[in-house]
Amino acid sequence: MSDDVPRRLKLWLPKRVIVTRSAQAQEHGRAIAARAAALGVPVDILSSDRLGLALPDDPRQAYAEAKRTLAVTVAPPSRLRLQPIAPSADWRVDLAEGCPAHCSYCYLAGSLKGPPITRVYANLAEIVGILPGYLGTGTVTSRSKARANEGTTFEASCYTDPLALEHLTGSLSALIEAFGRWQAPVQLRFTTKFAAVEPLLALEHGGRTRMRASINPAAYAPFEGGTDPVAARLAALARMARAGYPIGLTIAPIIAADGWQRAYAGLIAQAGTALADVPDVDCTIELITHRYTPGSKAVLDSWYPGSKLDMSDANRAEKRTKFGSVKHVYDASTMKELRCFFEAELASTLPFARVLYWT
Repeated sequence: MSDDVPRRLKLWLPKRVIVTRSAQAQEHGRAIAARAAALGVPVDILSSDRLGLALPDDPRQAYAEAKRTLAVTVAPPSRLRLQPIAPSADWRVDLAEGCPAHCSYCYLAGSLKGPPITRVYANLAEIVGILPGYLGTGTVTSRSKARANEGTTFEASCYTDPLALEHLTGSLSALIEAFGRWQAPVQLRFTTKFAAVEPLLALEHGGRTRMRASINPAAYAPFEGGTDPVAARLAALARMARAGYPIGLTIAPIIAADGWQRAYAGLIAQAGTALADVPDVDCTIELITHRYTPGSKAVLDSWYPGSKLDMSDANRAEKRTKFGSVKHVYDASTMKELRCFFEAELASTLPFARVLYWT
């Protein structure tokens, strides 16, 4: 794949933007509202901090309406007490929660409460201001010999896809520049299913932000509604690498459907071609198998009743989390087959990349 994949990508525009009173009091909140208005999106400034959504009674219509809504709010105190986010990074830093995409395996379905509106945070300066307090702490990279070169790491895409919202918020650019100015052993990380990286290419990033493209075979595209094509994501990743960013591939969720070996071999080959002529590329790989909880399955079944994604008990085992909840993961034999395949295929096709983890 060349670097000249068309860059005019369709950007997500919400049907409406609602701004809480506290968000409107923030400079960044007002800037987000102005960006949305400039793009022709109706903006409603609320007189309080309560989000009165007035969604339809019909669950399907309510889902659709919520997914077309962007709320500009202030991150609550709980979001300003960073949480560890193993195995990706030391700490999770949230610029938003919710996502405009329509992925029928979305893990946010079981993680976020209420209607699936996308909330973006107006108190960006406050969020950036707390980060130095976490320098040198954490248990994933800060204390890992294998990943110590990454420094203290901060993951910005746990509860959202920040690139999908960047044209509306500017939050990701501001955070990248903040890390670029931060003269310390730190790294910002984000992963995305989108490709509109142009606002990021000329930023003074200092090599302290790693972008990863979340990819899956083209055959699984129906499971990733509203996202950019994988070819566009990979081309964007190559452009970021040429702009001096460290990069990565997040192959997720790995789905053991019929023909998965051929599908993933083709995907890995596609990635190899996209990055083949990028000089001195710093590339990592993260491998995440498909899993779900009973709660997320129920929500996803209600959101995407026609999805052909297999969430049956076939080839599955139950796994208990540290909090005592249940996840359905692939059974041991399926996991072993998957892992052996990926380790061999990646070593052969992408020998310059290093695998960070398998889960």
